[in-house]
Amino acid sequence: MTLSLRRDVVLNEVDDGLVLLDERTGRYWHLNSTAEQMLRDLLAGHSPAETAHRLTAGSAGGPPVDDEFRNRVTADVQEFVNGLRRAKLVTS
Repeated sequence: MTLSLRRDVVLNEVDDGLVLLDERTGRYWHLNSTAEQMLRDLLAGHSPAETAHRLTAGSAGGPPVDDEFRNRVTADVQEFVNGLRRAKLVTS
């Protein structure tokens, strides 16, 4: 699955994340830093599972992440993708 922003969606960086502007409708979405990381990973071609792994990898020396937590994060990333699709912000 490769996601890309629709050509009429503009991405702008702000201090605390990103803003996506749909130039067709004038609607915009503010993404926090976690959603920004998810979007950037997905746009770079990572799957929801890979994105979840990257989100939960943490820093060296951090506590290990169990499979149940990683599965929940994967489901959350997939729901994020579904929301982007419902809003017609991305193509795949």
